[in-house]
This record gives sequence, C-alpha cells and structure tokens, in this order.
Amino acid sequence: MKRVNCYKCEGYYVTWEEGMPHGCRILGFKSKLMPSLSVFRSSGMPCQYFTEKANKKEKAP
Repeated sequence: MKRVNCYKCEGYYVTWEEGMPHGCRILGFKSKLMPSLSVFRSSGMPCQYFTEKANKKEKAP
C-alpha cells in the first residue's frame, strides 16, 4: 500500500495551533497527527482525496 504524503497535497496546511498543528482543507479538519494518518486510522483506507500540488517550476513562463 502506498503511503500518502500530506506535505505534497494541495489540501494540507499548517495551523500553527500548538495542539493541532496539521490541517486538511479538503476534508475540513485539524489534527495532532498528519491528516492522512488520521484518515487511515479512522477508515482503514488511504486518503482518497489526495491531490498532488503542481510543481512551481512547471508554472514558470
């Protein structure tokens, strides 16, 4: 099974909250753990909403 890397997902963000430092905009929650790990622990499946960030080098003119 392939692991989901939240750092590479468009929905991931840092909340800057001490107790809940990781957030997922797509699923709408904050977590102490990486969002993909929280999703896996609750559903038993890898995150189905992972959307890889576009490479900044590809966007440059």
